[in-house]
Amino acid sequence: MRVIETGTEDLRAEVADGVATLTMDRPARRNAMSGEMLAGLASALADVERDPAVRCVVLTGAGGAFCAGGDVKGFAEGSASSGPSFDERVHNQRLQQRAVSGVLWKMPKPTLAVLPGPAAGAGLSLALACDLRVAVEGAVITTAFAKVGFSGDYGGSWFLTQLVGAAKARELYYLSDRVDSAEALRLGILNAVYPAASFEQEAGALARRLAEGPSIAYRYMKENINRAMTEDLVECLDMEALHHLHCGTTEDHLESSKAFVEKRPPVFHGR
Repeated sequence: MRVIETGTEDLRAEVADGVATLTMDRPARRNAMSGEMLAGLASALADVERDPAVRCVVLTGAGGAFCAGGDVKGFAEGSASSGPSFDERVHNQRLQQRAVSGVLWKMPKPTLAVLPGPAAGAGLSLALACDLRVAVEGAVITTAFAKVGFSGDYGGSWFLTQLVGAAKARELYYLSDRVDSAEALRLGILNAVYPAASFEQEAGALARRLAEGPSIAYRYMKENINRAMTEDLVECLDMEALHHLHCGTTEDHLESSKAFVEKRPPVFHGR
């Protein structure tokens, strides 16, 4: 196992068996974001994106919660005294969002949000930025922003609109109601819901399955799907052709073909 230095106690990060696990760790505040946590996330994500040993990235939370989003209690305790100008704050947040939500979405590796409990506000946005989301039975999600007079950040409005459509996204943002795990699964926000007794084992098995999969093919699957969200059909068809034929030149493709003939599971090496 390799421990990644995050520079803060608010985030733990480690790599084992091809899976990088980033754990938001402020359980007393339901893992609400802090500046240190966000800086640590940006740094850890940059690290695992570059590390060829990492084949799947898991984002989760400690203490029975995923992430409560922005630290509203901290906002209330804060001071409006001197600090960065408004323009500087806007620019800094844009950079933060790109370095966290943007990297989770674009990283050429599968990203998996594992929700052991509630995800709210920008915490939900981080989960939505991941490729797949699984939750423990009984977990709840909420955009939450309307309850605290915010419009939303970290890409949640874009990700949610892509998943459920504009009409439902407006409802979930405007009303900010709590959505239980069963309804989130029905809406397609979650990919799976696991019982509490087997949650860690099921989520871990999914992460390992992704880590053991054809990482080169995953890279191009992800790019194809991301492009399909913003580009027209002809551009997507052309890019699919390039990526598909490129995958056909890899050792992983040759291995999977041999495994098919030999009636055994393939062993992928990312080459």
